[in-house]
Amino acid sequence: MTSPLGLFDTDSLLSDEERAIRDTVRRWVDEKARPHLGSWYESASIPGRELSKELGSLGLLGMHLEGYGCAGTSATAYGLACMELEAGDSGLRSLVSVQGSLAMYAIWKHGSQAQKQEWLPRMAAGEAIGCFGLTEPDFGSDPGGMRTRARRSGTGEEADWILNGNKMWITNGSIADVAVIWARADEAAGGRIRGFVVPTDTPGFSAHEIKQKLSLRASVTAELALDDVRLPASAVLPEAEGLSGPLSCLTEARFGIIFGALGAARDCLETALRYAGEREIFDKPLAGFQLTQAKLADMTLELGKGMLLALHLGRLKDSVGIAPAQVSLGKLNSTREAIAIARECRTILGAAGITLEHPVMRHANNLESVLTYEGTSEVHQLVIGQALTGESAYR
Repeated sequence: MTSPLGLFDTDSLLSDEERAIRDTVRRWVDEKARPHLGSWYESASIPGRELSKELGSLGLLGMHLEGYGCAGTSATAYGLACMELEAGDSGLRSLVSVQGSLAMYAIWKHGSQAQKQEWLPRMAAGEAIGCFGLTEPDFGSDPGGMRTRARRSGTGEEADWILNGNKMWITNGSIADVAVIWARADEAAGGRIRGFVVPTDTPGFSAHEIKQKLSLRASVTAELALDDVRLPASAVLPEAEGLSGPLSCLTEARFGIIFGALGAARDCLETALRYAGEREIFDKPLAGFQLTQAKLADMTLELGKGMLLALHLGRLKDSVGIAPAQVSLGKLNSTREAIAIARECRTILGAAGITLEHPVMRHANNLESVLTYEGTSEVHQLVIGQALTGESAYR
């Protein structure tokens, strides 16, 4: 039998180094994470601190960034790592994505040298965990409406900042050592959105883990509260002013999802193929029926098309650069097709597909979150629509 991506011979499109990185991550997932994923999902818990140190030792945290202890790999290699992590569980990829492409990238791209030197080496090693506070209880797709406020206390450039507000659905929030918090400055301080590097032991900062999730259960999700959090002037990200700052970080993180969601889809499809080959029904394997083969063929086609698009976008990012609308093309396609593949694979497994003995329903539930976070499908449709027409349909 041929593997789904084997029909597309996508391995031939990868360099030796990219294949080596992919295989290293796949081996770690299979040996260290996969045996525990079902129990982590069922118990809605994950040893995030321990995993961060292991992932840091593999060089996966901020792996596509240069300097400060980061590996400096290509964007395509980072995407392939995300694919293997999410083939295990979306929670694993989310941990790495939030650490490297949101919290670390924000400091690397927009921070001062002092901020970079203080945090990035420790974060790359997994010794310090970061989170990214943008989304609020009432403002997800419209981050510009955020209510978290920052005001100056005192006069002059060295005046402290005081933050008040709440952030919601924050991955790594309750285990983080540092939070990148986005807030709107008061009118006296310019009225624009600013980013702040906030050690989580700062008085007034608190994080409360969100329980009773039916998706991303093997992931830490929290609500952050900022109650008169006083920060020195040096806490502000000097190179980020306005909404473009956090949006640039989201674009970076969405790139990993393009590959990551396909990893979940691939794992579902490979599981369905194995099951269909072993399951006997009406005196022959389930894989021998035309309807089953039609499902498998259609899913393989969509997975392969998604992979070819992901690799193309990766090559663009590594060469001439990639536009936000192009990232939206990839995120929309990968998440939409991945969740459809997960659901279709569940039908092949029948009743067995709803148990944690197989990963299919776990992936399907996780992909409900991946479909929504870092830009809903509807938002990405509007981004693409605006690129095509020149007209904004947001308001």
